Amino acid sequence: MAVQSEGTPCWADAMFTDLEGAKRFYGDVLGWTFGESSSEYGNYTQAYADGKAVAAVVPPMPGQESTSQWCLYLASPDAAATAAKAEENGGEVLMEPMRVGDFGTMAIAREPSGAVFGIWQGDAHEGFEAVAEPGAYCWAELYTREPEKADAFLSAVFPYRMKDMADEHVDFRLFDLGADPVLGRMRMGEEFPPEVPSYVNVYFTVDDCDAAVARATERGAVLRFGPMTSPFGRFAALTDPQGASFSVIDVTTTEGAMPDFKDA
Repeated sequence: MAVQSEGTPCWADAMFTDLEGAKRFYGDVLGWTFGESSSEYGNYTQAYADGKAVAAVVPPMPGQESTSQWCLYLASPDAAATAAKAEENGGEVLMEPMRVGDFGTMAIAREPSGAVFGIWQGDAHEGFEAVAEPGAYCWAELYTREPEKADAFLSAVFPYRMKDMADEHVDFRLFDLGADPVLGRMRMGEEFPPEVPSYVNVYFTVDDCDAAVARATERGAVLRFGPMTSPFGRFAALTDPQGASFSVIDVTTTEGAMPDFKDA
């Protein structure tokens, strides 16, 4: 696998107080299998779809227990330089760049409107071994009430080009690194309770959206939106039993014409 272009979503992980519960849930819902927990790295445990690394779960370090959430990592050729650029543009570095064995270098940051994301400078571990395949990462969107702050930050820290949906009723922006978009940004509306902060929503690919939703809700997840069929696929938004939000999408089931976008 080639090293990912700067700004490309390249990995996702989440902390779960009940690690075994998370493994059972995502194993049942997304078909994941799991590798051995690495005690050297805080019992970090990789998840696999069809034998390919697609995500990871890890228990929180003592004192870091909080509501679980998925963290999306964006590729960087120099994690320290990206972290510095994040601070220069109004972001906050929550975890300074840290070498993780021979796997790579990671950092965790918060953009000015409040969403947390990761920075990954890959070495032996370059990131996702599969994308847009059943069980694998497919897409992500930053949900924020302050899109101006998020847009200015992302475009200053990463080499993104931006396009807006040509619909005056929807404040949605795409960030791309060339031919294909790599990340979306959606303005949070009144349908989001005021206590819900800005966050990055990660989409995982499934064969059948409705079946995945049924498996998830039967196992304690809360359905937040959908299932709905769109030009991009049939998708639904969920919150897992430990509070982590995520979405599932069947990219083979589509409906309607693709929306128009214009340069931002």
